[in-house]
Amino acid sequence: MLVLAVDTATPAVTAGLVDLDQGADATGPVQARTIASRVRVDPRAHAEVLTPQILECLTEAGRSRTDIAAIVVGVGPGPFTGLRVGMATAAAFGDALGIPVYGVCSLDAIAADAAVELPPTGELLVVTDARRREVYWARYREGARVAGPEVCKPADLDAGPATAVAGSASHVDFFDLPVLPAETPSPAGLVRVAAAELLARTVPEPLVPLYLRRPDAVENAYRKLDRTGA
Repeated sequence: MLVLAVDTATPAVTAGLVDLDQGADATGPVQARTIASRVRVDPRAHAEVLTPQILECLTEAGRSRTDIAAIVVGVGPGPFTGLRVGMATAAAFGDALGIPVYGVCSLDAIAADAAVELPPTGELLVVTDARRREVYWARYREGARVAGPEVCKPADLDAGPATAVAGSASHVDFFDLPVLPAETPSPAGLVRVAAAELLARTVPEPLVPLYLRRPDAVENAYRKLDRTGA
């Protein structure tokens, strides 16, 4: 099954084509193999580069849009403007191609990649840049999310029993924990999170963004009303 994976929940604009397979008897381990990917770290370029990245991946892989069987998109948590670019693009491709679009937590995708390096008994903390000197975070144990996602300042975040941290390179050093090499959601990580639904071909839930707070434009509007007394 060829899956298109996209994520714009972090400063990285990510697109990739992933071959998802569980073997002929559907009982073997799930294999998510990335066959083409593009990642560009630029928080101001989500809208400009995402669709070209998707088309570049198709060209590199020698595939057409009609070969795509499903789409997986990171739904955050992330800043309002960047996050909606990825979700709107995924929804548009899904509608045009008549294929399902599955939303997954972007932090879960980072955790799926980092889990390869995590001891079986370990607990993982994942953090990404929430701007305003804050982080989005979640904790994971045995591949499952056990806390979060939430948003707060790094100093206010209790790492709890976490034994390692992954995520934003600018924020993992706030925590006195071993750092695992997974900074942003990868195409394969996104697909692994949705693998059970993809393989079962279940009807996806509606895409719901994880903003965790009001958009900046709304916050600014409230501040203006407070100053004017309106």
